[in-house]
Amino acid sequence: MAEKENCARVTRSMKRRAEAAMGQEQPATKKRVVLGELHILQNAVVPANNKSSAVELQVQKRGAKDKAKKALPEKKTETPTTPDIDSTSDDPQMCGPYARDIYDYLHKLEADPDRRPLPDYMTKVQKDITSNMRGILVDWLVEVAEEYKLLSDTLFLTVLYIDRYLSLKALDRKRLQLLGVSSMLIASKYEEISPPHVEQFCYITDNTYDKDQVLKMEADILKALKFNLGNPTIKTILRRFARVTQESYKDPNLQLEFLGYYLAELSLLEYECVKFLPSLVAASVTFLARFMIRPKSHPWTLSLQQYSGYKPADLRECVRIIHDLHRSKRGATLQSIRGKYKSHKFKCVATISSPPEVPTDYFEDLKE
Repeated sequence: MAEKENCARVTRSMKRRAEAAMGQEQPATKKRVVLGELHILQNAVVPANNKSSAVELQVQKRGAKDKAKKALPEKKTETPTTPDIDSTSDDPQMCGPYARDIYDYLHKLEADPDRRPLPDYMTKVQKDITSNMRGILVDWLVEVAEEYKLLSDTLFLTVLYIDRYLSLKALDRKRLQLLGVSSMLIASKYEEISPPHVEQFCYITDNTYDKDQVLKMEADILKALKFNLGNPTIKTILRRFARVTQESYKDPNLQLEFLGYYLAELSLLEYECVKFLPSLVAASVTFLARFMIRPKSHPWTLSLQQYSGYKPADLRECVRIIHDLHRSKRGATLQSIRGKYKSHKFKCVATISSPPEVPTDYFEDLKE
């Protein structure tokens, strides 16, 4: 055994000498790198025989970087025509970095014909229901929302579901109230953290309808709407416009904001507003609210035109309809919304008077 071991040692030593004589070197065994050692390897010393190749590699990298810099176009500093309202927002719920993309998507969604009510469904679809009945129902639903302390978003969605359903199916007037409470039940489940129970909606109708009837109508509405429930409403768009309207005020003007919400809810009463997109109604509400606060100043600005996408001329018809609503030329007998916004909670904005007419020149194009 000893002789074999000595023989093996001699053989290995002779092999090493032979390789050295031939100028061959043993290939170095590669060591696996641990992630924690990467920063050490970056600063490692380059072996003497590899210095030249490392220097050449650095020169090549520098040359590539210089070429890339030359290829890039020089950035031109342009001063924006209007301030970026979204980037300066401190409200995390406004999603400043993504607000523009979000609202572009909402504008496409609101124009989707599958999510829009027909502008003339009262004459084309309904035979037993009139626009006055619709206004009375909406006025009553405002009281229900106040009774159960529901969000205004729930109210706007409720009215939208009602209009969409009435655009698809003819309804008997005896079931109109059932449609209203069932639509509010669906909207509450969509918007509220703790929506009212079905029994509460039965109770609010003085038990005119039982639980099974409300649930059956709920199922009919969902099937008719194909479960497309996430629609942008006037209130959704108005939140962004409310921030833009504050640009000319040093401190936030809550009265102006609440006045916009008041006018937006008034628009729900009027059947003729169904034909307008929510964004157009929101823009018209903003226009009219600014006019009522400062009648001698032009209510529209370049910033509002940019963020809304509407020129003053686009708002003319809708502004006049809402202005008539505010002055009780329309829906004078419907008082729930007016009473709601007379409270101190909303800065008594329902008591603010408005000039009898909006000047015609306010609807002309703005000069840049």
